[in-house]
Amino acid sequence: MKNEKSMESIVSIRGAITVKENSIKEIKAATTKLLREIFTQNNIQGEKVINIIYTVTDDLDVLNPATVTREEFKIGSIPMLCVQEMKIKDGLSRCIRIMLQVYSNLKKEQIKHIYLGEAANLRPDLA
Repeated sequence: MKNEKSMESIVSIRGAITVKENSIKEIKAATTKLLREIFTQNNIQGEKVINIIYTVTDDLDVLNPATVTREEFKIGSIPMLCVQEMKIKDGLSRCIRIMLQVYSNLKKEQIKHIYLGEAANLRPDLA
């Protein structure tokens, strides 16, 4: 008989963060901060990550967040995709968004989606 507490399922976790400028240093620091916060708040281990999708606004073009993830988190064997965010009139600029799928024991209502910096304005319902 399986223990229900140990049953993992696939969950999706969202997040976003803004940077002050389009620089390698800022993008690297922001990507690292966002992913660490997601991992910490949701008790995620790197080996539980299935895939990661990043979007970045068109004003960020000096570094790919997926590259940062491969280098900083040593989880390069998982599929990652980085694409340009849809341009919206008066939309948030200098923003990195993420959606990752992981194996987890968390239920949907327990997942902590992480929005940092000015990106917190994207989801005031989660503040």
